[in-house]
Amino acid sequence: MSASKVSRTPWEAPAGATLHAVSDEGVTLRDIAEVIGRHLDVPTAAVTPEEAAGHFGRLAPVLAADQPASSALSRELTGWEPVEPGLLDDLDKGHYFREA
Repeated sequence: MSASKVSRTPWEAPAGATLHAVSDEGVTLRDIAEVIGRHLDVPTAAVTPEEAAGHFGRLAPVLAADQPASSALSRELTGWEPVEPGLLDDLDKGHYFREA
């Protein structure tokens, strides 16, 4: 797994640096939900920020937070390059949704 290189070398990073082993950036929760919904044949719908608390309950603030992750520093410090598919491509392959 290509991410193992990043997880093995955090001590090489400067103090306080955050390393991420992500191949794609800017993936939204909505995009993730749409792929999952499509594979499970469950409809998805957008909710406004005002509706979010009633819909998601205590999870609403967490789900509403912009939580970007970038692997730029990881790539620079470790020479790591992702070789596996990105999150949406991996989810879209459907192997997480097969019946047991």
